Amino acid sequence: MSKKVFIIGGARPNFVKIAPLTKQLDVNRIEYRLVHTGQHYDYNMSKIFFEELNIPKPDIFLDAGSGSHASQTAKIMIEFEKVIINEKPNLVVVVGDVNSTIACALVAKKLFIDVAHVEAGLRSHDMRMPEEINRILTDRISDLLFTTEKSAEINLRKEGINRKKIYFVGNIMIDTLITNLDKSKNLEFNKKFNLEKGTYAIITMHRPSNVDDIEDLSKTADIINLLQEKIKIIFPIHPRTKINLEKYNLIDKMNKQNIILTEPLGYIEFLSLMMNSKFILTDSGGIQEEASFLKVPILTMRENTERPITIKRGTNTLIGTDINKLRIYVDKILSNSYKKGKNMDKWDGKTAERIVSILKNKYL
Repeated sequence: MSKKVFIIGGARPNFVKIAPLTKQLDVNRIEYRLVHTGQHYDYNMSKIFFEELNIPKPDIFLDAGSGSHASQTAKIMIEFEKVIINEKPNLVVVVGDVNSTIACALVAKKLFIDVAHVEAGLRSHDMRMPEEINRILTDRISDLLFTTEKSAEINLRKEGINRKKIYFVGNIMIDTLITNLDKSKNLEFNKKFNLEKGTYAIITMHRPSNVDDIEDLSKTADIINLLQEKIKIIFPIHPRTKINLEKYNLIDKMNKQNIILTEPLGYIEFLSLMMNSKFILTDSGGIQEEASFLKVPILTMRENTERPITIKRGTNTLIGTDINKLRIYVDKILSNSYKKGKNMDKWDGKTAERIVSILKNKYL
């Protein structure tokens, strides 16, 4: 076959999902082209991350860069259209819910090329989230929809998607986690900070609803201050969060006596920290899934989640910015009376195998 499959990634979470997919395509000797839109990082800046997950160097780099949602999406579309017209793939595979996802899916469909969406059907039902808009639009125009949990198929069916397009394959992020589990265990990255297993909490925070507005960010700072009174905290700080904490003079306001601030961490380092932590406080979607798989308690500073299985069967609880809820659930965790979590169907490290098997039967 002559390189007719395009795999699209643009932001760091995309490549966690793409890593096992490229591996399975290689195992099956299926030629593909890896397209890096450059939505968050240029290739040189993320080279270590690619090497860490054994992702091949991108064949095509669009160099979209940052910008408003409109300008970034438009630049990706303009550059990707040139590539599509020149190379004429017969299938474009997009993952997740970032601007690169909808931009490349839309370009492909307008040029009559089929689209497969990995991680389809997830819904927060919150249209204030840019990701929710990207998910809905991408799913509506995709030809194959690969889902991580049963609620996703229910969402798609309610939206009128033909059942024949929908395939429940499991969670491809867990493929990557399982592949790197032993490496992360052996790293024991927590010891770099003189932290023993189960004696610290992790915080990650990056969503605009928590860090962009001074009032919201002040609540976040108050929550972090409360938390550090109960347990040691390690806080890999997102660039936008750091900029806004400094902008609103909240970095100095925070009592950092029991808080370790670090730069963003690599995948293996962060996974090692997660598996050895007492619990995690976050607003991330993917970490809800990873922590639930690892059976690590996770408190999510959001009012909703597009991953309800992490609440029903996992270790996740939504607390928003409610300090009283935080106190209640942290006390439960510290007293070992928090829910333990259960296994999730098809979160078994074989999702990429199932996806590639379907692609072979339908396209290759």
